[in-house]
Amino acid sequence: MPMTLGGLVRERALGLRVVAGHDLLDRPVGWVHVSELDDPTPFLEGGELLLTTGLRVDADTDFPTFVARLVTRGIAGLGFGTGLGHDTVPSPLVKAADEAGLPLLDVPRRTPFIAISKAVSAAVAADAYATVTATNAAQRELTTAALSGPERVVRRLSRLLEGWVLLLERSGAVLAAAPAAATNRVTALSAELDRLGRGVASAGFTLGEDHVAVHVLGNRSVLVAGRAAPLDRVGQQVLAAAASVLTLTIARAGDLDTARRRLRGAVLRLLVAGHRDLAADLLPLPDEPVVVQVFTGQAEHRARGLELLEGREVFCAELDDQLVVVTSGETAEAVTGLRGGVSGPVGYRDFDHAHRQAVQAAESAHAGGLVRFGDVVGAGMLGLLRPEAAHAYALSLLAPVIEHDRNGRGDLIVSLTEWLRRHGQWDPAAARLGVHRHTLRNRIGRIAELTGRDLDSPGTRAEFWFALQLLDDPADRPGDMPETRP
Repeated sequence: MPMTLGGLVRERALGLRVVAGHDLLDRPVGWVHVSELDDPTPFLEGGELLLTTGLRVDADTDFPTFVARLVTRGIAGLGFGTGLGHDTVPSPLVKAADEAGLPLLDVPRRTPFIAISKAVSAAVAADAYATVTATNAAQRELTTAALSGPERVVRRLSRLLEGWVLLLERSGAVLAAAPAAATNRVTALSAELDRLGRGVASAGFTLGEDHVAVHVLGNRSVLVAGRAAPLDRVGQQVLAAAASVLTLTIARAGDLDTARRRLRGAVLRLLVAGHRDLAADLLPLPDEPVVVQVFTGQAEHRARGLELLEGREVFCAELDDQLVVVTSGETAEAVTGLRGGVSGPVGYRDFDHAHRQAVQAAESAHAGGLVRFGDVVGAGMLGLLRPEAAHAYALSLLAPVIEHDRNGRGDLIVSLTEWLRRHGQWDPAAARLGVHRHTLRNRIGRIAELTGRDLDSPGTRAEFWFALQLLDDPADRPGDMPETRP
C-alpha cells in the first residue's frame, strides 16, 4: 500500500500534527519536496508532500493565492516547519488551507525534514517491491493457467482482480467468461466496444456501477475486466500481463490449428492416392467401412463448415476447393451454404473411388443440400448433371418455345412432349393430343423455326427430351401445361 498523509501522522516518531484538512488524510504521498519559494509549483508534478519553514512568509503574504496554486497543482499536502521562523503555523494559512481543502501539517522543530523524506522513500520502495512481487506471482499463475487454455486464464484473472472477466471476439461472440453470469453484460458492452474503433489498444470506462478496463488482443479478440472499485497499480499490471499471456495463447492455438489442418490435408491426399498405411501412421483413422462426404461452395462457407465439423471430432480436411469428411458408418449431415455429396460405404482400398462418388453426388446437390451417390445413380443420367447448369441450359434451349406458348395458344410444349414421348410417331401423338397429324407437323415445324434446330436429328430430339425433363419449376412452363416426366 502507498504511504498516505494519515500514515505519516501515525508515525509517532515524526510528531506531526494536523492543523487543516483532517478528513483528507487518505491521500497517497508520491514524494517529498522542500521549497521556500513564493511559488514552487513549477517544480512540482502533483502528489507530493511539500515541506517549508516559511522563511519568506510575513504579514503581507497572500495565503489564499499561495494555497490555491498548490491545490491546482494537485499536491497531497503541505507541511509547515515550526520553531524556526514561526513558533506556530500562521492562522491565515490554516484558514486558507481549510477553505481550499488542502491538508496542512505542523512539523515540529525536533523533526528534520529528511526524516519525513526517508519515511516516504521507504514506503515508496516497499510499495514498489510489493507491486513487483504481487505482479510476478500473478504472472506465474496466469502463465501456468495458459497451459490449459484461454478459459483457465480468464477464470484465474477473475479471481486475482476480484471481479468479472470476458474474453470476446471483435464481433462480440463470447470465447470465455468468469463468472458465467458475466455474459449478461455483453449487450451493454457492445455499444462501448464499437465506439473504441479499430485503432485503440486499451481503454477504460464505467458500466453501471462497475469500472471497466479493455485490452485489445491482436485483430480478433478483446479482453474486458470489471469490478466495483477502480483497478490499482497492481491490478492494472496484472490485467496487462493477462492480456500478453492471452495474446500468445490465442496465437499459439491458431498456429496449432493451422498445423493440424495441414496435417489432416496431407493425410487425406495420401488416402486418395491409395497410401492408407502411411496415412494411418500420421493420424488415427475412422474404422472401416467408411463413408466419404464432400462439400463444395464458397470459401467463406467452407471455412465456417470446417470450424463446425472440427468441433464434432470427425476426420475432416480441405482438399483444394473441397471440404472432405470421413466417418465410420452412414452418419451424414448437411452444412449450411455448401453442396454436399455422400459416397457409399467402402474400405480404404477403394477410398479414391468413394471420393469420386461423393464429388459427383455433391455436383447434383443444391446449396445447403446433401445428396447420396446411390440416389444420383437411381435418377439415371439426369442425376449426374449439375442442377443449376442443366436447368439454365434447358431454359435457354426451350425459351423461344415457352415464350411462344405464353403469348399464343400455348400448345407447342405439350405437342413437343407428346411427340417425343411417342418416339416421333405422328399418328399416335396426334391421337393423344386430339389433333390432326398435319396440325402436329405444323407445330413441330414451328418449334424447329423458333429454335433453329433440326428435329429430324436423333441427337437434337434427345437434347429436347432432356430439357423437358429438367423444367421442374412450374414458373418455367406455360399455364395448363401437364407434367412432362413419364
